[in-house]
Amino acid sequence: MDTQITTKMKISKPAHEVYEAFVNPEKMANFWFSSGTGRMEPGKTIIWRYDEYNAEGSVHVLEVEENKKIVFSWGAENQETIVTITLKEMDDTSTVVEVSESGLRADDPEIVNKMIQQKEGWVYMLTCLKGYLENGMSNLRASLVH
Repeated sequence: MDTQITTKMKISKPAHEVYEAFVNPEKMANFWFSSGTGRMEPGKTIIWRYDEYNAEGSVHVLEVEENKKIVFSWGAENQETIVTITLKEMDDTSTVVEVSESGLRADDPEIVNKMIQQKEGWVYMLTCLKGYLENGMSNLRASLVH
């Protein structure tokens, strides 16, 4: 069973603006996590915090290619997954953002529910990113209710 999740969305901004929104914790706080302990740089371990849910987690940055790709691992011990965010600049006004998450365990009895939840989360995060970058909306983040 292929457990990789892939989500794509077009953002009407150049790749350098989209990239900076992901790697800069002050900008990320407008659409995703409340805060981060640093910029995303290869080899760094960063703590991302969601104040609204009183939650935090470690993110291990594996690879960063400016304006093109960000790869990190995250998750509970022995359940870490790999997230790859790819930026494909269409022209100087739009970028396709692709998020792929791999490493979910196919033998997990809850695999289908976990895949649905992760897919929902990525679609929501990209929607918040689009609202923030295209329209300056920073009040969508952390609005999803489970």
